Amino acid sequence: MKVILFGATGMVGQGVLRECLLDDSVQAVLSVGRTALEQTHPKLKNLVHADLYSYSEIEEDLSGYDACFFCLGVSASGMSEAQYHRITYDLTLAAAQTLSRLNPQMTFIYVSGMGTDSSEKGRSMWARVKGKTENALLRLPFKAAYMFRPGMIQPLHGIKSKTGLYRAIYAVTGPLLPMIKAIAPSAITTTEQFGRAMIKVACEGYSKKILETTDISRV
Repeated sequence: MKVILFGATGMVGQGVLRECLLDDSVQAVLSVGRTALEQTHPKLKNLVHADLYSYSEIEEDLSGYDACFFCLGVSASGMSEAQYHRITYDLTLAAAQTLSRLNPQMTFIYVSGMGTDSSEKGRSMWARVKGKTENALLRLPFKAAYMFRPGMIQPLHGIKSKTGLYRAIYAVTGPLLPMIKAIAPSAITTTEQFGRAMIKVACEGYSKKILETTDISRV
């Protein structure tokens, strides 16, 4: 399987990249982003692309892939709905529409979030926009598309979030995460489990198009 990865520098993306490089079923990984990765690996190709809203100049580089793991996202904190919509919906669909045209046999997996609003009508702004994004992705002509909705994710293997607030939260809650996972294993996942689940779903599929934390842990 050849994989395109968006968001490889984020906490989730770092975990997914690590598992892709370790997994024998993944032949190659193309990381697409605005900045170059410091990491090197025989499987890994780094494609620096400044405009993530347009891919006309690099379409040849995006062809011939079996799966896309879209881990790119931002917090809605401090953003207007228009700002969050542009980064969450417009940016994601720009990539997905291009990839569905170039790779119709591709499986597209999108990192969403627990509490996403599929009705697109709820009070929570971020949940509405995420729901709109999920719904649009599920309508595209991919071989398959899956929405991953994690709750709490425990970073492992030295992985850290780029967001200061999240790093502070993990610093406080970190010692409690193993206990929470022991008591309620379906309430929390790890960056390692998350990456492995993405790979397995891309290879084998899953009975649901939307995977909550319990589904991710089960996979």
